[in-house]
Amino acid sequence: MGDQGLLAQQRRALIVEAIRREGAVRVSDLVTTLGVSDMTVRRDLDALAQDGTVEKVHGGAVVASGSTQEPGFDAKSALESAAKADIADAAAGLVQPGSVVSLGGGTTTYAVAKRLLNIPDLTILTNSLPIEQLARSHGASGAQSPSVLLTGGASSRSQALVGPIAEQTIMSLHSDLLILGTHGATESEGLTSPSLAESQTNRVFISRARRVVVAADHTKWGMVGLSSFARLDQVHCFITDAGMPPEARSVLAEKVGELVVTGSRTAG
Repeated sequence: MGDQGLLAQQRRALIVEAIRREGAVRVSDLVTTLGVSDMTVRRDLDALAQDGTVEKVHGGAVVASGSTQEPGFDAKSALESAAKADIADAAAGLVQPGSVVSLGGGTTTYAVAKRLLNIPDLTILTNSLPIEQLARSHGASGAQSPSVLLTGGASSRSQALVGPIAEQTIMSLHSDLLILGTHGATESEGLTSPSLAESQTNRVFISRARRVVVAADHTKWGMVGLSSFARLDQVHCFITDAGMPPEARSVLAEKVGELVVTGSRTAG
């Protein structure tokens, strides 16, 4: 993940992902993988410790106990971009002209939205501010654009609208297809989010959709957020990338309706 041109926000997102994946990181390892100085890494760890995301220890950092923080939308956009593009291609292929598609917040669903802009007579229901802005910009260019219904509500750290207003809007509508991302996925905890409000909004999305698709890259497997919002057996189709470990693929193929690994297809 080394890139000397990364912005501070992007570096810190990568550090958080590494800590959550491994449980702990060493400063020396981060210097090598990020391609930056020891002083830069220590400044990043200081900033993350200050907002409660990580806890500094001698020579490195560990996950902060009880942390519910996650990187913001812009920082997460830099993570696993190639895998997200493949997953987004597969998810967009499930969308039919004239249908109503719900898109949850997040960078993977944003990548899906980019691929839906020219599908005829499409209606998108979303709580994602970036997705609504994307569609509005596309329409302003004079191109055909989907009709977008924005839920309203209070904006979260990931620029997703949540809370009672968002939930009331979603409850009053129904969709042919829901495409969601997830912070984490495990066999025992299902799909999870570090945000209680986002979890609740996702539950409402799921309750109003005929078909539920989860688009998540391999780094999400094994991660557990604060709140579960769905069991794996509630997912009709789970789309991931080839980096998903074989044991995780076995669990997913057994639990979800269909597992799609970009580049291959396995029915569950």
